[in-house]
Amino acid sequence: MSAQNTIGDETRPSADFPPGIRGDIFLSDAFMKTTIVNCDQDRLQEMKEEVKRMVTAPFEKQSQILQLIDDIQRLGVAYLMENEISQVLQQIHDNFSGKCLDDQEENDDNLYTAALRFRLLRQQGYKVSCDTFNNFKDGDGKFSQSHVGDVLGLLSLYEASQLRIHGEEILDEAVNFSTTHLELAIHGLLPPLSKRVSHALYQPLWKGFPRLEVRHYLSMYEEGESHNETLLTFAKLDFNRLQQVYQKELPGITRWWKDLDFEKKLPFARSRVIEAYFWALGLFYLPENHVGRMMMCKIIAIITIIDDIYDAHGKYGELELFTEVVERWDVSAMDPLPEYMNVCYQAMMDVYTEFEETLAKEGNLYRMQYAREAMKLLTKAYLTEAKWFNNNYIPTMSEYMPVALFTSYHMLATMSFIGMGDIVTKDSLDWVFSDPKMLKAASVICRLMDDRVSHEFEQKRGHVASAVECYMKEHDATREEALIEFRIQVNNAWKDINEALLQPTIFPVPVLSLILNLARVIEVIYKYEDGYTHSGIVLKDYIESLLIEPVPLTKGLSFTGT
Repeated sequence: MSAQNTIGDETRPSADFPPGIRGDIFLSDAFMKTTIVNCDQDRLQEMKEEVKRMVTAPFEKQSQILQLIDDIQRLGVAYLMENEISQVLQQIHDNFSGKCLDDQEENDDNLYTAALRFRLLRQQGYKVSCDTFNNFKDGDGKFSQSHVGDVLGLLSLYEASQLRIHGEEILDEAVNFSTTHLELAIHGLLPPLSKRVSHALYQPLWKGFPRLEVRHYLSMYEEGESHNETLLTFAKLDFNRLQQVYQKELPGITRWWKDLDFEKKLPFARSRVIEAYFWALGLFYLPENHVGRMMMCKIIAIITIIDDIYDAHGKYGELELFTEVVERWDVSAMDPLPEYMNVCYQAMMDVYTEFEETLAKEGNLYRMQYAREAMKLLTKAYLTEAKWFNNNYIPTMSEYMPVALFTSYHMLATMSFIGMGDIVTKDSLDWVFSDPKMLKAASVICRLMDDRVSHEFEQKRGHVASAVECYMKEHDATREEALIEFRIQVNNAWKDINEALLQPTIFPVPVLSLILNLARVIEVIYKYEDGYTHSGIVLKDYIESLLIEPVPLTKGLSFTGT
């Protein structure tokens, strides 16, 4: 049953959202005074140079350098030696293409190494051929049963197949083959391998939230007998160093949200500022990405309020008026709005003014026209959905998806580009507004994964039909049939994203990676339930591991915060 929420003389239905994660901890004296650990910065620099030397040192076997690069990337420190890693992978790609390495034949017969090489090169944007996996098939054209007992090989094949593009049927077969046999093998495995397999089946690396994957791999790597102590210590210290950057930002974000006092003024809406910061961290995790993190966090938190006004509280006539006022983009135009809408509109305008001041200092003020237009398009799409709900209309999928894609991703993609820095150009922002295939694919992932897990909760309280209801009605299908179809569409959308990241790319990879990371965030938050709405269940542990709890260090190490 829907809760009731009273504003003025009107009693309205409310979604009765569960509480979000409170940010009070980030304002506590204990938190503000916490110093993570202490470590000599000179020693940290020495370890970084030592790891770089490991990367650039001559290697006897290709498998050795592949494994090292994989560890460095998974441990989250590859950003500190991108040039060195790029040069090595370029060499491996050139040698692989020319088949001139002495141990090439040996590597082609080793499933683990062949799949690892394929994945690392694909991650780098090289369109390497998947034909190498034909070496692991039998005479019947199927993956050989001789590989069933090779758990590490299967795991490597599974992770590599996540980067497949359209037309690579052998990788479609590979993901099914590896998944099936990893699921069968897992019960007979011991830690840490059992943990690695279990986690990969739950969350493939390529589709994972980057910093969460780093935190997970740190413990896996440490448990492995062959780990490199210098690399491990360096990765731990760097993780904690970045965590401290985030911890310094969180009090300001928390104060900003508390000062808005939405929990009191707009009690019907979700308060999700810490969750919004977590979301932003999925896109911008480097220390120099402060502006991007702040912009994304604030706009996601504000959009959440606007979403709930359209979905869970506003009457249709009020929503029409709010949409018109956003279109006019003038503070003086908000007088006719109900008080609760005034509160939201003023906060939105204040945030945009803050963005404008920041971009003006950077010499990127032109980007504000894109930010304003994205908000206008978003509210228009919200209004269309509200009209459908008001008229008890269930649209067809062809009607629903173009609108729903705007309510899911376009705004976030636009704001991520706006906060990225000078690497983003006017052309790339125009590209976002041209409905490009890559962004559409990411939007499909977002919309279908969101609807798949949230539609039952939404329908109980009264909500516009989701993709699930639209598909079921249009195709006279069951819920299970709709979900099967959505899984197919999501898999195809990932192939579109993977293809867009292959060289030569239309824009620099760091720019396109924003779209990739938006899809990854959705993959994690909406995997099995609406983790953003029900954040106390899904995101609580994630947020603690990334923003509160430092990685334990070897006794005797110290770290001095920067």
